[in-house]
Amino acid sequence: MKPILPGSTIGVLGSGQLGRMFAIAARRLGYRVHTYSPDRDTPTGQIADIEIDAPYEDLDRVRAFAAGVDVVTFEFENVPAPTAEAAASAAPVRPAGLVLHTTQHRLREKTFLESHGFPVTKFAAIRQPGDLAAAWPGFGSAILKTAGFGYDGKGQYRVTSLAEAEAAWVAMGQQEAVLEALVDFEAELSVVAVRSEDGNCVFYTPSANSHVAGILDISVAPSQFPAAVASEAQDIARGLLEQLDVVGVLCVEFFLTRDHRLLINELAPRPHNSGHLTIDACITSQFEQQLRAVCNLPLGSTEMLRPAAMANLLGDVWGDSEPDWASALAMPEVKLHLYGKLAARPGRKMGHLTATAATPTQAERLVREARARLAR
Repeated sequence: MKPILPGSTIGVLGSGQLGRMFAIAARRLGYRVHTYSPDRDTPTGQIADIEIDAPYEDLDRVRAFAAGVDVVTFEFENVPAPTAEAAASAAPVRPAGLVLHTTQHRLREKTFLESHGFPVTKFAAIRQPGDLAAAWPGFGSAILKTAGFGYDGKGQYRVTSLAEAEAAWVAMGQQEAVLEALVDFEAELSVVAVRSEDGNCVFYTPSANSHVAGILDISVAPSQFPAAVASEAQDIARGLLEQLDVVGVLCVEFFLTRDHRLLINELAPRPHNSGHLTIDACITSQFEQQLRAVCNLPLGSTEMLRPAAMANLLGDVWGDSEPDWASALAMPEVKLHLYGKLAARPGRKMGHLTATAATPTQAERLVREARARLAR
């Protein structure tokens, strides 16, 4: 494919904060951006040249949207498969809809990973009454997850008995689900990987991640895991890029067990929350890499200029008053990124802070202090 050069128009399906940061990167390089989602005055729409507010199920509108751009990419993976197919009938779509079809459904994703020999947590498919009782003896403590359209801890139930598992399945409407073994892990980490159409791959150094209530809270890079762990994580990410034939960005989330084995937790075929620190800490951010990959441009350097830490800002930070932005920004090592969302709600991702420092430990201390200052 020929390069899609600056001055061209990029179509984005989805309109949240990931699309916003992608659109900022695209505008910096001289591209126009159109976004399509069922919402208006969105984080992406505030940056885009054109914001289309229409249902994903309106396939005629989707085709017309795609016909007006040079290439289509995704802001998040839960865009319906027919929407991706309709867009592909009018413009190149990257990553391909098949990648989304696999990764937006936990059971399809787990089955793909297992069948291709990737290290994955033990799981069982739950589709009909009796499946839980048949699977439970091999599990004990586990997590029951909806098979489709879940993220940030949504659609997940931690269960310690068959009775709890059955009650959780009823609570989720007895929809298709995945029973996943609870992993006694030492740490969580992720690798953001990028692949171009010609098969060239680049990788960011792994980030060490911590979660609160199923939502990413802090990411720190470079992680201080053994070099062999980081190398293996990147090797696994390369294999996934190639097996899925990804053109674009793929984030691989891992559990690191106490005996230093890596198990894949989830895949995200797009820029990832744990990679937000690349905006301020790397030569090329994950969002610019997504643009370069989908436009068939040479991939940029992933080199980190300084160690960094990222802290999510959820709606809880607002409380009853506006956060004290000036106090946090008085720290010269700290950068503030707000997403332009119209209403702060508990658990809603409203922005993030990034701190850079001489060491990862110092960066984490600074970003935690900056977030704490917001409540003063």
